[in-house]
Amino acid sequence: MTNVYVLGTGMIKFGRYPEKNVPQMGAEAALIALKDAGITIKDVEFFACGNLYQASMMVGQRIMQHLGQTGIPVVNVSNACATGSTAFREAYMAVASGMYDIALAVGVEQMGKQGLLGGPGGGDPAYSTEGKLGSGLMPAVFGQAGVEHMRKYGTKIEHFAKISVKAHQHATKNPFSQYRNALTLEDVLNARMICYPNTLYMCCPTGDGAAAAVLVSEAKLRQLAGGRKRPRIAASVLTSDPWTERDLALPDVSTLTRMAAKKAYEQAGVGPEDLSLTELHDCFATAELVHYENLFLCKEGEAAKFIDEGGGVHPDLGGKMPVNVSGGLLSKGHPLGATGVANICEIVWHLTEDERARERQVPNAKVGLAHVIGLGSACTIHILTI
Repeated sequence: MTNVYVLGTGMIKFGRYPEKNVPQMGAEAALIALKDAGITIKDVEFFACGNLYQASMMVGQRIMQHLGQTGIPVVNVSNACATGSTAFREAYMAVASGMYDIALAVGVEQMGKQGLLGGPGGGDPAYSTEGKLGSGLMPAVFGQAGVEHMRKYGTKIEHFAKISVKAHQHATKNPFSQYRNALTLEDVLNARMICYPNTLYMCCPTGDGAAAAVLVSEAKLRQLAGGRKRPRIAASVLTSDPWTERDLALPDVSTLTRMAAKKAYEQAGVGPEDLSLTELHDCFATAELVHYENLFLCKEGEAAKFIDEGGGVHPDLGGKMPVNVSGGLLSKGHPLGATGVANICEIVWHLTEDERARERQVPNAKVGLAHVIGLGSACTIHILTI
């Protein structure tokens, strides 16, 4: 496997774009990434496109109609919340295998005001979340994960609320974030309860968005980078749920992430203590707290301590192990197909001291981890180094 680097990135501000369609948004992000890389669509040899809600509508090929139809292979990816990051991994594998030198990955989604709905998806209702708990909706699933952590380790609702405060504070420094309003702890705790312990501000907003990345081989990097330092993809891991007895009754939001994290750290030759920053999948505040432990950023049962350590929020910008300095999904938004690529863009910008991360730059960033989980289907982890 050859080394693979991210040469260019592009992203549009997450929000709502009723006047645009999915291919238009995807093409806009792709053009920004191509310009950032210093190439055109004629140089691209492989294209992977991630989109969930229009998965059967050949979104990648429709994006190419805007960029230029060059006849290259186009792969359309649908993999729940990990859709975009799985498309990125497809582009990575295409280059790492040696088959191609330049690949483009785009993640794009137009959700409008649709919710993050879910359900049992068929089969025997006795063996589904709906059959056991009465709800397969994501707020209920991740609310349960939070309550479980509270029961086992004494975590308080204030700890989840602090995560939301952190996210919204970080977002004030991110022009790509859907919401950029700072919140107090009281604002979060007093907001409308959605599914205990997650209040409204502990839930990610829905919306539209697109992000893109250009991936190249080491040989092409030397030709095209023009002396710029570009991050190497040190690990690219994809896992799915293994069978567990728990899954018969309660969704397992942790095992596939822990599997992926162990493989990614081994593949990259680093540990969690080496990370300069992490962009993890905080669809709900409870999810972020649980994933602190799943990614081994802290010890089992110590996520609340991790938040409180040092007299403030430990994983904040300026802390020892900053998490979601983009504002995370809680502020940035969660257009499903775009999320995974957007997380990687954020990591790239910090590692390269890109102007797009200037207001929230993590000093001397050398190693970054991007994580996305599609519940019940996939977890991706990418580790990038400079």
